[in-house]
Amino acid sequence: MHKQEIKMKIAIIGTGNMGTGLANLLATTNHDIVIASRNSAKAQTLAKNLGAESGCIETAVKSAEMVILALPYQAVKEVLLSCGDLTDKILIDITNPVTEDFKELLIGHVTSGAEEIQALAPKAKIVKAFNTIFAQLLPTSARTKQTLQVFIASDDDNAKTVVSNIANSIGFEPIDAGSLCNSRFIEPIGAMNIHFAFFLGQGPTVAPIWVKA
Repeated sequence: MHKQEIKMKIAIIGTGNMGTGLANLLATTNHDIVIASRNSAKAQTLAKNLGAESGCIETAVKSAEMVILALPYQAVKEVLLSCGDLTDKILIDITNPVTEDFKELLIGHVTSGAEEIQALAPKAKIVKAFNTIFAQLLPTSARTKQTLQVFIASDDDNAKTVVSNIANSIGFEPIDAGSLCNSRFIEPIGAMNIHFAFFLGQGPTVAPIWVKA
């Protein structure tokens, strides 16, 4: 595990598989984490198990420098309304804007989920990341044979660097994926990964890797 030099307060919004997995990973670093959820009881239980803080969404976001949106894409708009002031906060969007049956993208080509989130939170620094990683691959024990890549896109270079350092600190290889509009390409990769895992028989232990020949 790589040591992260800059200590941050990170709010994780969501207590599903991804939120729980990222919370478990980040609890092993020197960062302080606070957990919030639409289900406050689940947030309190997870935080207690990790020795972390919990709170309502607005309080968690206010106290943090970075916010991880570990939510279904369809829930993001409602949750952002509960976040309060997001000015200069780094928001990591890990969502894939897919239909309820996971078979199609809700949006794409001329926009992306990440860009729509940026429009909803114009004063925040949106970073697309982790949308191609299944929760089953978050534990370090699941990644002993291969270092997995995290594609990171943002219009803010400093935010991209910070998130890259976070990814590196929990054992992933960060890949600079350019500006936020490149989420139009990254999100379909995430959708294809879902198809490989659940519709093409490979299971949720697959992830895309960009290889230089």
